[in-house]
Amino acid sequence: MSEGTLFGDPTFQQTAAIILGSLAALSVLVFILRNRGTHMMAGWASLKSWIFVAPMILIGLALPEPWPLVLLTATGIFSAKTFFQMVGIYQRSWFIWTTYVFIIWLGLLTYRDEWEIYNLSPMIFLGTIALIPLIRNSAAHMIQYIALSLLAFIFWGWSLMHLGLLLMMDSGALIVLHLYLLTEVSDNVAIASSRFFGKLKPFDKISLRVSVEGIVVSILVSLLLAWGLRHLLPDRSERFWIAAGLVAAIVGRLGGLILSVIRRDLGIKNSESVFIIGRDDILCRVDKLIFVGPIYFYIYLYLQQASWL
Repeated sequence: MSEGTLFGDPTFQQTAAIILGSLAALSVLVFILRNRGTHMMAGWASLKSWIFVAPMILIGLALPEPWPLVLLTATGIFSAKTFFQMVGIYQRSWFIWTTYVFIIWLGLLTYRDEWEIYNLSPMIFLGTIALIPLIRNSAAHMIQYIALSLLAFIFWGWSLMHLGLLLMMDSGALIVLHLYLLTEVSDNVAIASSRFFGKLKPFDKISLRVSVEGIVVSILVSLLLAWGLRHLLPDRSERFWIAAGLVAAIVGRLGGLILSVIRRDLGIKNSESVFIIGRDDILCRVDKLIFVGPIYFYIYLYLQQASWL
């Protein structure tokens, strides 16, 4: 585990300055152009949220251990809460609190580096919530509650908390910052490209915000940004930053699409909870990471151990 804070780290300071400076310059430009069409209005709404969120993320990652992991665990719980509200089972307290407790448990396992038990946690969780109908002596709607609780735990617990496993590595906070920046930028580039010139939309019955053109442009931009930010990685070899760029641009689309499937099935556009001004809810922030986190974690481990590369 790394120790201390990142506030005095020159690499972190330079990166934070670039991020905040770029946001400030872009915000001024988009604010001036905000009344020139719906796309500019949407861009301004998104940037307003980033003005609040970006400093929070930077400060959270720069804090000493275990606070970045604590904040990530809290993010997982808050995301699960929003998910339960969205799917309409927020009043089922037995399932809700069991999910929260297990997410906290994942945080403890991550901090203690008990990886083997971590990987068994989905089965342990399923076995635990399967006992709830027996304890309550009730069968009504229990399949639905068990399935949705398991989905919440896998997405916002086990999967998302792989970022915590990355945090526990040497320079882990910088690795997570690198990956998060790539994922957010690639997502926004893909959406913007799809809005302006996206024609081929293979998932038009699920989301109109994803197009082939947008994905291609986001891959190119993500790889360029991954190269530009490679100083955040402990190993700046091509294989690490290329893998990060590809995972962020390609795998990052999956999380958003899966949440779109759930929302479409429920007949809603977004969940009712508001996260930050102009940017829907917290699920819109972290949905991309539910696949990016674990996939990049295992790729990162493989690249570390693959001596032939």
